[in-house]
Amino acid sequence: MNLQIQFGLRVRQLRKEQGLSQEALAFKAEIDRTYMTSVENGKRNVAIQNIDRIINALEIPVHEFFNSEIFISK
Repeated sequence: MNLQIQFGLRVRQLRKEQGLSQEALAFKAEIDRTYMTSVENGKRNVAIQNIDRIINALEIPVHEFFNSEIFISK
């Protein structure tokens, strides 16, 4: 599984745990909803600035975001 897919799966997992729609998360992250869809589907090579926006919008520390079975078990 490549990193883009892993990142998207983790975003989706956390978004759903928080009860957020893609639209709500995109709004909080100040990015377009269609962009968020492509991120979650692993279709985007996400810029570091957008990674920062998404993780901040999820209100989770970076180390917690990446400390997940999604990233650990390749």
